[in-house]
Amino acid sequence: KLFAGDIRSVARAITAVENGGDGAAALMKAVFPQTGRATVIGITGAPGAGKSSLVDKLALFYKNAGERVGIVCIDPSSPFSGGAILGDRIRMATLGLDKNVFIRSMATRGNLGGLSRSTVDAVAILDAAGYSKVIVETVGVGQDEVEIVKTADVSVVVLVPGMGDDIQAIKAGIMEIGDVFVINKADREGVLRTQKELEALLSLAHRPDMWHPPIVPTVATESKGIEDLAAAIESYGDFQKEGDAAMSRKQAIAKWRLLELLRERLLRDLLGRKGTGEKLEEMAAAIASKSKDPYSAVEEMMK
Repeated sequence: KLFAGDIRSVARAITAVENGGDGAAALMKAVFPQTGRATVIGITGAPGAGKSSLVDKLALFYKNAGERVGIVCIDPSSPFSGGAILGDRIRMATLGLDKNVFIRSMATRGNLGGLSRSTVDAVAILDAAGYSKVIVETVGVGQDEVEIVKTADVSVVVLVPGMGDDIQAIKAGIMEIGDVFVINKADREGVLRTQKELEALLSLAHRPDMWHPPIVPTVATESKGIEDLAAAIESYGDFQKEGDAAMSRKQAIAKWRLLELLRERLLRDLLGRKGTGEKLEEMAAAIASKSKDPYSAVEEMMK
């Protein structure tokens, strides 16, 4: 049913991988051979840059072009209650009713990096279900949460005019991950200055694949510049097909994914052993009262 694109099956499959467990691994083993057909577009940028509005209009553009679109929106989980509002669908109310558009909100569940732990799996499920464009919207990255580059084929960085000095942008590490840059809210003043600063910064940044990221001004609320953005995304996709850079990027992503799964599995195995929970509490109490240091505690637990 999932491979036939049944919406309910897609939703249940994503829930299964979010909750983890043994069934999730078996499911992903079956899904993996069916993936690789979709274009995965990562949309990232500072909070308030207008990412949700941009995703909404871009998805509408693809839908009108006759494509099936999957959208994964990541929302931050509260570090205190563990809850998340998952409110992105409110902004995409009209899209959510369309049968060719699938929107899923996911919580980060404490993961840094602007992505949820199971985002990669959710993207793979949408890919296997026949969605030709999968858009992933991150939490809103600060300055080092740039994991989207490990999931997406094309990373789109959204900036807005007048958001602080350009030194901030260099620091963000965002300059290295962008394949396409969008200056949203381009009806504000300061657009030209932001564009010039961005061009100057990009001339300093050296990319191993020699791609020159285009800069696209948009006004998402008025649907301006969306077509240019889609064309820029397409042009990077074509560029990737020509060179060897795409393969090395895919290999780097695969390696990261492998390490991620390995880390998770080893930790789960360790914590699943009998008596580990009590030992953990005991060690935590000893460290809190300063009678033991964390390093000795880790060594003891590893034994």
